[in-house]
Amino acid sequence: MTWTVTSEPFGSPEATALRRDYYDEVASRYWGRPATTAEIDDGLRDDGADRLAPPTGEFLVGWYDGKPASCAGLLLVDAVTAELTRVFVRPAFRSTGGGGLLLAGVESAARACGVRSVRLDTRDDLVEARGLYAKHGYREVPAFNQGPYAEHWFAKQL
Repeated sequence: MTWTVTSEPFGSPEATALRRDYYDEVASRYWGRPATTAEIDDGLRDDGADRLAPPTGEFLVGWYDGKPASCAGLLLVDAVTAELTRVFVRPAFRSTGGGGLLLAGVESAARACGVRSVRLDTRDDLVEARGLYAKHGYREVPAFNQGPYAEHWFAKQL
């Protein structure tokens, strides 16, 4: 079984399904109950994913043995800084190395854009994500935004 990571339009069927699964998981964990279809639709409406395309960003999909299994967005903040967003690995594909390969793909895309630093914010309850970031060289930094769900901030110099 092998992983590949490719740039994909955020609105492709595979990317859209991954974004729905991502939002379902983060909303359900936050609320402590399964998110409804209407809540997922509402959360994805005007979620800014349109900025995850050149020239303002990129959306990547991780494929495990040809199946869409993970995703991540890269949003350019300025000429040398980008934000990592919507990082998600479907549960069936976790612990297979895909998260690290996805981060490597995002970092490669960032370097190609001239980015020297990637940053992100995340929540307390997303323990696995925080572990993934730390494992791959992201370090906690002071808050750089006031997002309603931002509780931890990380950055990595490329």
